[in-house]
Formats: sequence, structure tokens, C-alpha cells
Amino acid sequence: MKKNKIIALILTFVMVLGTFTPVLATSETTPATENKVAISEEGQIKSNKAIGASVAIGIAAGLAAIGMGIAIGKAAEGISRQPEAEGKIRNSLMLGLVFIETAIIYALIVAILVIFVL
Repeated sequence: MKKNKIIALILTFVMVLGTFTPVLATSETTPATENKVAISEEGQIKSNKAIGASVAIGIAAGLAAIGMGIAIGKAAEGISRQPEAEGKIRNSLMLGLVFIETAIIYALIVAILVIFVL
């Protein structure tokens, strides 16, 4: 069980890195003389916002996926133990999954606000 959690954490970290690596690859070049790369202060702020927003979304989505997996597994166990309570278990599961998805959507909204408003 602990090995699965470590693998999920590593995969989440890799997913987060893959999300904002293209942001780090972009750069603004000066039209000037020595072919040096110069990033303006505004460009640095934009890239920092993008990195922060992508990290927030990556962490929220990764942890929510882990939580959803655990919830679905426990619901399946509960249904297999008490098949007569399937309807109640399914309703509780759906309500819980909706709350988890709502948290992800809130994280997305906050990330969009960070990028475009702040």
C-alpha cells in the first residue's frame, strides 16, 4: 500500500513538471548585439505566475485523483460486502466525487485569476 502511494506521488510530481516545463523553455531575446538572452521584469513575473498556477493545478488534480481512487475503491468494497445497500453507497460516492471535482474547479479558477488578474 505504501509503495502505491509513493508511486502516485512520483507520478504527480512528474505530471506537474511536465505541465510547466514549456514555460521555462520560452525566452525573450533582445534584438541587440551580443546574442544574449534578456528577460524583462514583466516577462519574469508572467512566467512566475504561470509556474505557480500550473503547480497549483497539478497538485490539486493529482491529490484529487488519489482521493477519488480511494473513494471509489472503498465504495466498491462496501457494495461487495452489502449489496443491498448499493443505492445508498452509490449516492454517497457521487456526492463525495462532486465535492472533490468542485475543489479542483476552484483551484482552476484561482489559477486563472492569478494569471490574468494579479
